[in-house]
Amino acid sequence: MASTQKWTIEFEPAAQRELDKLDKPVARRILKFLYQRIGKLDDPRKIGERLQGPLSEFWKYRVGDYRLICSFENERLAVWVLRIGHRREIYSR
Repeated sequence: MASTQKWTIEFEPAAQRELDKLDKPVARRILKFLYQRIGKLDDPRKIGERLQGPLSEFWKYRVGDYRLICSFENERLAVWVLRIGHRREIYSR
């Protein structure tokens, strides 16, 4: 039986701009990860990692050399993608 989408994936404008700037194969890989892995989980926190310190309300996902910084809106079952960037740069802005 095929799993259906449980969580909606939503992008902050800054994250959408960051996604649009990526090479097409990388962007496709990130979108596939979000919609086919994260969106179908009962709890997307299962495969993510909570950030530490003052950012502990946010979660990160690793997709190759890229990191996705996300938050969750439990009432609407929405995953908000806040930032997308290379692992070398994502935490320095």
